[in-house]
Amino acid sequence: MSQPTAPETLGSLSDETPVDPNSKQAKAIAGRSPMQIALGRLVRDKIAMVCAAVIVFFLVVAIFAPLICKLFGVSTDTVFASQYLDMLGGGMPLKGPPNNGFDPEHPFGIAPQSADDNLAYWVYGCRTSLTIAASATLFASVVGIAVGLLAGFLGGIVDKVLSFFIDLFLTIPFLLAALTIAPILNDRFSLNDNYALIQKFSLVAVLAIFGWMGMARLIRGEVLSLREREFVQAARVLGMPTSRVLIKELMPNLAAPIIISVSLMLPAFVAAEAGLAFLGIGVTSGASWGQTISKAVKYFEEYPLYLWEPLIGVVLLVLSLNLLGDAIRDALDPKTRR
Repeated sequence: MSQPTAPETLGSLSDETPVDPNSKQAKAIAGRSPMQIALGRLVRDKIAMVCAAVIVFFLVVAIFAPLICKLFGVSTDTVFASQYLDMLGGGMPLKGPPNNGFDPEHPFGIAPQSADDNLAYWVYGCRTSLTIAASATLFASVVGIAVGLLAGFLGGIVDKVLSFFIDLFLTIPFLLAALTIAPILNDRFSLNDNYALIQKFSLVAVLAIFGWMGMARLIRGEVLSLREREFVQAARVLGMPTSRVLIKELMPNLAAPIIISVSLMLPAFVAAEAGLAFLGIGVTSGASWGQTISKAVKYFEEYPLYLWEPLIGVVLLVLSLNLLGDAIRDALDPKTRR
């Protein structure tokens, strides 16, 4: 006579080792929210923690840029450039690299032809990149979340109209639009006293206008699946206003995709800002890593440090943001074992 078999459970069908409900691990998991579990997984990721430390470093540099420049005694203002340059030798610095040793007065050296202090421009270039990228990410996220929520929840004609605008903006090449808008702004505001500030605001607007569609499509897809769930149906049956359903019921369940999308959007905007400045259609008045790279390209053989300093800054910041974004995505995914 065959032995009776125990009923199969969901845990027996998976390849994971079942956890004893009385163990310390089970008790620790039972008392934590999904966000706390994800944060714990993120903290245990060494690569994510190194990237977070690098990002914190750049944030400190951007926030305290004036204090850092004051501490090292450098400034973006250049007086009597001819005193620091060999005008008969191609405009190269008289002190410091590339032809001389380390100059404590200018730790990163000075720029040829202009005698700008490289450290001051590097620090303020970091502030410019992070300020523009963070502002564009904020505006693009707000617009994308609002459009995605309305399109996914209301459906019908609203969904069709908003989806049409999403697809319409996706068909417009970003670089072509930037190349078209930049000359118009330069002609319109070039004589304005606040031209540098206007240029930054216009760049934020361009990045945000052509960067919200990905967030909107992601949120719309999530809302389409969430709006048929029992808790949303119960809220609608109880007569809860649409705004309250969107904010109180749906938004908490969209935290994970929003965080992931923002963490991947920010490095894209940092790279875009540097790329546009390199092409001469981004920030051209003031300090910018992309603008410095554009100026340093022709001096690469004679003065490689001039090019490597802003280039390393861009690469480190974008790489750290991308790796941290990937780590956040893996930490928030309950199916991954990372």
